[in-house]
Amino acid sequence: MLMIRLQRVGKTKAPTYRVIISEKARDTQGTYLEKLGTFNPHVQENGLLVDVERVKYWLGKGAEASATLHNLFVKAGITEGAKKKAVFLSKKRKVKLGEKDKAKVAAAEKAKADAEAKAAKEAEAKAAKEAEEKAAAEQAKIEAEKPAEVAPVEEVKEEVKPEAPVAEEKPVDTTPSETV
Repeated sequence: MLMIRLQRVGKTKAPTYRVIISEKARDTQGTYLEKLGTFNPHVQENGLLVDVERVKYWLGKGAEASATLHNLFVKAGITEGAKKKAVFLSKKRKVKLGEKDKAKVAAAEKAKADAEAKAAKEAEAKAAKEAEEKAAAEQAKIEAEKPAEVAPVEEVKEEVKPEAPVAEEKPVDTTPSETV
C-alpha cells in the first residue's frame, strides 16, 4: 500500500520535511517513489508547498495520506473531510489524562452549581425588590384614587378658668358672749 507521508530533513532543532510517496512498510529515510513537496512547520502561512495535481493523482490511485498530512491537506483545502486524530496515547497516559479530565469536569460542575445558586439568590432578591416596589406603587395608586377628604376642623374651645374659690363666710353672732 502506498502512503503519502513526511520525511524529516533539515538541521538539529530546526526540522523541515519532504512530502513523499512510498510503500507503507518502507522506512521514511529510505527510497521513495516521488517527492511531492515540502513542509516547514516554522512558517505560519504557506508552510505546506506541494504539487496539488500530483497529490490528487496519487490519492486517486489509492494512496493514503498519513494522519498529519491528511490534516494539513484538509486545512489547505486540497482534500475534503474531517480531520483525523494524529496523536495516539498509551493506556497509562489515557488513564492519567482521564483522571485529570474527571477533576476538571468536577470543578466545572461545582463552579456551574455555584453560579446557578448565586443567580437564584439574585433572582429571589430581585423578585422581592420588585414585589416591594409593586406594593408601594399600588399603595400610592390607592392613595391617589381616594377622594380628597376634608380634614376635620378642630373646634377651639375656650377654657373657662374658675376664679379662685371664695371662702364661705360664717354668720356672725351678734349676741354677747360670756367671757370668764
